[in-house]
Amino acid sequence: MNDVTTMRAISQDVLGGPEVLREVTLERPEPRPNEVLVRVRAAGVNPTDWKHRATGGFLGEPPFVLGWDVSGEVAGTGIGVAEFRPGDEVFGMLPYPFGHGSHAEYVIAPVRALWHKPASVDHTQAGALPLVSLTAWQALTERAGVRRGQRVLIQAAAGGVGHVAAQIATAHGAHVIGTASAAKHDFLREIGVAEPIDYHSTDVAEAVRDVDVVLDTLGGETALRSLRTLRPGGILVSILPVGSRELYEEAERLGVRAVRMLVDADRAGMRSVAELVETGKLRASIAATYPLADAAKAHEQGETGRTTGKLVLLVD
Repeated sequence: MNDVTTMRAISQDVLGGPEVLREVTLERPEPRPNEVLVRVRAAGVNPTDWKHRATGGFLGEPPFVLGWDVSGEVAGTGIGVAEFRPGDEVFGMLPYPFGHGSHAEYVIAPVRALWHKPASVDHTQAGALPLVSLTAWQALTERAGVRRGQRVLIQAAAGGVGHVAAQIATAHGAHVIGTASAAKHDFLREIGVAEPIDYHSTDVAEAVRDVDVVLDTLGGETALRSLRTLRPGGILVSILPVGSRELYEEAERLGVRAVRMLVDADRAGMRSVAELVETGKLRASIAATYPLADAAKAHEQGETGRTTGKLVLLVD
């Protein structure tokens, strides 16, 4: 049993495969002014987690504790926190990329990174939503300004960000076109995709035209070819923040726009996400859940690239 000053967490000492992850005992953090100590109940596992585990990414060399999604209860507050009290249920995304650490029993979050957990869902749902929902929300509403009647193409629409983006675009009245393997098309229709496309058998760049917005979740050649589906003046938003300038050059040549973005912690965005959840317009598809100690198994599953929806760690 841990004492009141320590906590369990998933950490690593070296970069590498899922096997480098291990359960450790760390000192429990204390909230500073405008910070909240959250007792973690559920935390999503996202592609950025296994990429950072393997390469260090923005974080550099380990040791570090991964995890940006969090749902749980307020266990303590720092000076100046007026929004939350101990016992409140909250969810949110820790500031990306340097606010990581939710794959643990407790984590510190800036007060403005959190919002009240929707009462209509459990911690598993709430822990799955923040990073993918904020990414999709910021891409579609802030970068692209999606609105009723527009045609929106979502690449990898059955994935973590993709399946949430499809629901957000649908909630805004857009006509959603989504790519996925044929086996996932029934799922796409369930989440509001009007035109599922099998990217294995269909050349999307040739089959789709007059799109107002493309949400690119794959990058590379897929992003470049997706530009050809846009109407003049349309916009492609890529959630891959780093890449060749060829994307911008090709967009200019075709008379369309392309932007790359990195998700940012945002209370207003979390509040909007919570409203969509409460009105039944947004729900995460949970592919699998794992106890905290089995984080490596979640990483192994995620890296297969065949997951529909989200993977979530549950913290007892």
